[in-house]
Amino acid sequence: MKNKKISRRNFIQKTSGAAAGLFIAPYFINAKVLGRNNSISPSNKITIGSIGTGWQGTYNLESFLYEDQAQVVAICDLDKEHLDNAIGLVNTKYENNDCTPYHKFEEMLERKDIDAVVISTPDHWHAIPVIAAAKAGKDVFCEKPMSHSFNEGRAMCNAIERYGRIWQTGSWQRSIPNFRFAAELIRNGRIGKVHTVEVGLPSGHTDFAGTFGLEAKSEPPKNLDYERWLGPAPYAPYAPARVHKNWRWNLDYGGGQLMDWIGHHGDIAHWGLDFDKTGPTEIEGYGEYPKTGLRDTATKYIVHTKYENGVKMTIAGGHPEVCNGRNGTKWIGDEGWVHVDRSFLDANPKSLLKEFFGPNDISLLKSPGHARNFIDCIKSRNQTITPCETAHRSVTPGHLGQISMLLGRKIYFDPKTEKIQGDEIASSMLSRSYRAPWHI
Repeated sequence: MKNKKISRRNFIQKTSGAAAGLFIAPYFINAKVLGRNNSISPSNKITIGSIGTGWQGTYNLESFLYEDQAQVVAICDLDKEHLDNAIGLVNTKYENNDCTPYHKFEEMLERKDIDAVVISTPDHWHAIPVIAAAKAGKDVFCEKPMSHSFNEGRAMCNAIERYGRIWQTGSWQRSIPNFRFAAELIRNGRIGKVHTVEVGLPSGHTDFAGTFGLEAKSEPPKNLDYERWLGPAPYAPYAPARVHKNWRWNLDYGGGQLMDWIGHHGDIAHWGLDFDKTGPTEIEGYGEYPKTGLRDTATKYIVHTKYENGVKMTIAGGHPEVCNGRNGTKWIGDEGWVHVDRSFLDANPKSLLKEFFGPNDISLLKSPGHARNFIDCIKSRNQTITPCETAHRSVTPGHLGQISMLLGRKIYFDPKTEKIQGDEIASSMLSRSYRAPWHI
């Protein structure tokens, strides 16, 4: 318990601050690719720069490479291996060598010919490039969870609104038919008045990178700019277990399974409840934390929340009593329940699964695909299926649950003012201090 308390204390001391954003570069598009052989003309293509092309970043990059309305023209990554691999993917797809590599996102953002950026960096590197991109006049696709701290999320939304930018979050479940259908069942009252929601998330720590145990201080590999990778996070010596993929298990860079998944199943819960512009008023969380090592995020956790209208939501990982031990979102009402995940949709009564919606029923936005929805909205200037404010509200229960778990006490929150009530320490944890010279 001693080491566990130290970890929590260090986290609390590191919270409450601000961080930096900037911009900079040039470019020419190959006419063969953009205007000939019956392809879409250059003036109609949305030009895209991709920032962060590791694990999830590669998936995001590929999703835009196969959109005929888009053209990826630039790649930015701090790991030269990731950068080279991504450049190779783009040039192979377009059969040219026109994609420009960048080490610093600021240089990419100076380009006037880039319409939008796709940001797939670790959580602690979301806010700075997002705000910089908005200032530079770029539309933004950003991975979930949108922010590493609650106040970062509000600052990001303010920037997107101030500069009139289009935003899409990587919460792609809203673009999948079974999630939309489930949310429409709830919105249209098919299970009566909802009183309880269960959100089942994964638990534990998965060794995605195969680096567990490699925690000893060592020299960073030559292909990685480790100092810049740390960026606004507190300085820490390089270790393989600290960086790629497994960064999510360290509070300095990620938020564990809770924050990794709240932007998916928590987002769907809010969608069905029409909570895209609000948040919980009471939050009480309990988490089990590693006692030693670099991994300091909860392995097993449960967060109980209550909303203004009386709905109670429980978010948990490693608690089989929630969602019957399965992942996904389960709404429970006076007249039945609906449970949806990526691999299944179930309901009681079963007849709900064949429900028909009429012209007078609520119809939620139907996405043609997450990447395509973003591109379409860049052209129309309409909001995407996962706009910035929605993303911010979707992860609010996660941020507040994390604070409650770390402090070991219940907190009270005003979703209108977005302030924690009567708890100065908890309030300070809505922000994080940034390592100089970074700020937002």
